[in-house]
Amino acid sequence: MAFRRESVDMVPTRLLAALSLSLLASIASAAEPELQLIIKNHRFEPAELKVPAGQRIKLVVHNQDATPEEFESHSLNREKVIPAGAKAAIFIGPLKPGRYAFFGEYNEATAKGAVVAE
Repeated sequence: MAFRRESVDMVPTRLLAALSLSLLASIASAAEPELQLIIKNHRFEPAELKVPAGQRIKLVVHNQDATPEEFESHSLNREKVIPAGAKAAIFIGPLKPGRYAFFGEYNEATAKGAVVAE
């Protein structure tokens, strides 16, 4: 009977540990800076985003055009199609200081930009 009591007593401890880890993960993800990038008239606005070096960033891309666009960056190793009128989250970093170009695959002549990590 003593064995059963010990295992029942461990349940609250395990539950508390699991909840603590979940809370810490929520706090860590909430601490990520979030930047907005708009696609409008087949251009990225702003064309240059400054971000802190060494930190993970959540980039929210809002395609305000009537056609889809693909956010693509070889230097960031990211590509994502954003449907017309939709938003998409793209996580980048942590980045070393430098300039990271991106472009819209469907409108390469006009949809260009860069992330600058400082």
